[in-house]
Amino acid sequence: MPSTRITTGIWVRGSEAIAIDAVQRALLTSLNIPDYDRDIVLDVYESYQRIIPTGRSNRYTRVEITMFSGRSLDAKKALYRAVVENLKVLGVPPSEIKIVLIEIPPENWGLREGLPASEIDLGFKVNV
Repeated sequence: MPSTRITTGIWVRGSEAIAIDAVQRALLTSLNIPDYDRDIVLDVYESYQRIIPTGRSNRYTRVEITMFSGRSLDAKKALYRAVVENLKVLGVPPSEIKIVLIEIPPENWGLREGLPASEIDLGFKVNV
């Protein structure tokens, strides 16, 4: 049940759905979440609205994924590789992608009428 934020420059305009789909596919294939589990936003900024690392282009892209804790290192590595591979289609160089995972215990997520996620059958495994 990841919640994801993609942050990048205006170069992505006109290809927003492709960028969102690229990251969603990476989540699906690496974390084995169900296809209906979707929560991704794309933030697009002009160059004067953000500071990017020295030596990077306007295609520099940060992907922040907040998810339940419990995934294996292998699953995380697969996620990193899939995000990088999928964003290549849009011309984002692998060296210009930063992926940040924020892991939160299920009891710290309020879902479905205000219940902690730890008390809900999510319909998929978190420990992959």
